[in-house]
Amino acid sequence: MSQHPTTYVPKSAFGKWFESRLPIAGLVHSSFIAFPVPRNLNYFWTFGAILAFMLVSQIATGVFLAMFYTPNASLAFQSVEHIMRDVHYGWLLRYLHANGASMFFVAVYIHIFRGLYYGSYKAPREVLWILGVIIYGLMMATAFMGYVLPWGQMSFWGATVITNILAAIPVVGDTIQSLLWGGYSVGNPTLNRFFSIHYLLPFMIVGVVALHIWALHVPGQNNPTGVPIKSGKDAVPFTPYATIKDVFATVVFLIFFAYFVFYIPNFMGHADNYVPANPSVTPAHIVPEWYFLPFYAILRGITFDILFINSKLGGVIAMFAAIAVLAFVPWLDTSRVRSTAYRPLYKQFFWILVADTILLGWLGAKPAEGWYVIVTQVATAYYFIHFLIILPVLGFVERPLPLPNSILESVLGTKKSGAGMPAGANAEPQSKG
Repeated sequence: MSQHPTTYVPKSAFGKWFESRLPIAGLVHSSFIAFPVPRNLNYFWTFGAILAFMLVSQIATGVFLAMFYTPNASLAFQSVEHIMRDVHYGWLLRYLHANGASMFFVAVYIHIFRGLYYGSYKAPREVLWILGVIIYGLMMATAFMGYVLPWGQMSFWGATVITNILAAIPVVGDTIQSLLWGGYSVGNPTLNRFFSIHYLLPFMIVGVVALHIWALHVPGQNNPTGVPIKSGKDAVPFTPYATIKDVFATVVFLIFFAYFVFYIPNFMGHADNYVPANPSVTPAHIVPEWYFLPFYAILRGITFDILFINSKLGGVIAMFAAIAVLAFVPWLDTSRVRSTAYRPLYKQFFWILVADTILLGWLGAKPAEGWYVIVTQVATAYYFIHFLIILPVLGFVERPLPLPNSILESVLGTKKSGAGMPAGANAEPQSKG
């Protein structure tokens, strides 16, 4: 990388004057131009850029929609129809925003499972991973609040179900429910609160994303081998190499996104949400958006009391624990090898986890009755067993494959010494920032 300047030097007198007072250009240069990235990154590493683009897209379309939306229980549904029928390109704004939420979660789930596969949570990236889990939690809260805003049947009853289960939380549950309701049931004050929170949370996400990127730039990016950068030949500058790859992947993702927006805009929605909210008529089957379905299945899967914990509270605990457990993965994984590519035994369990999560999503859309409940309980049990038992135990019993001596060696497919690095030799030194 010696041929690429690593320090930003302004060329104009104004640039030097401004940089000495507010070094924004230098920050951008060091973070997004000269920043060294492993030369073996694949396209799974482009989903960070895709997520950044989708966040900006969601905020931009959301701000425009808020100019026409009316957060009133009597007018909300009609205001959405007004946006669709009377506002210039209102249909496009709404479909971009609604489908954009689904695309956001498509990208974030790939991003999360990529991190789990390649061990991107291991030291020294624990804080980076925890910030990512916080972003995920904020995304889920934002999406739930946004799903209520159209004030259709599924919106209203989804809000009713979720706020009712929060009341099961000891001590503070009733208080949280009352604060969200703003009355004795889901109604106009609830809609106003959800609109306010939905508008606020994306800007909180932006703040945590900034910390997430900052935390990424301290130790640097992980890579498919998990081997740290050891020399200039192992890395390339972020621009143009990673930038071009990110732009290309984003364009491809946008084509996929555009297909849903222009051809099947209601594919991921529910027909009942095109019926105005009616507190007197309960839908035959209440289901949340697809990206909540695995956790909704876990919530409904707890149909039995556990000691002094009743089934309702047990379901709430299990649902939130299924998300919270992700934050502890850096300490639950005891293996000294980062990448699952060099962990043949764990690789099988990883794909079982992927299949189990998809199964839970499918079960979340099914009625909570008969054999669906039994399968849900088995899938829920495996989900927690994976993180709490399999992940810690495998680190002690698994025999990993030999690691390459360097990133360059893995790219060229050559070995300068027979067996490569032993397991555990890929621990990264603390970065100087």
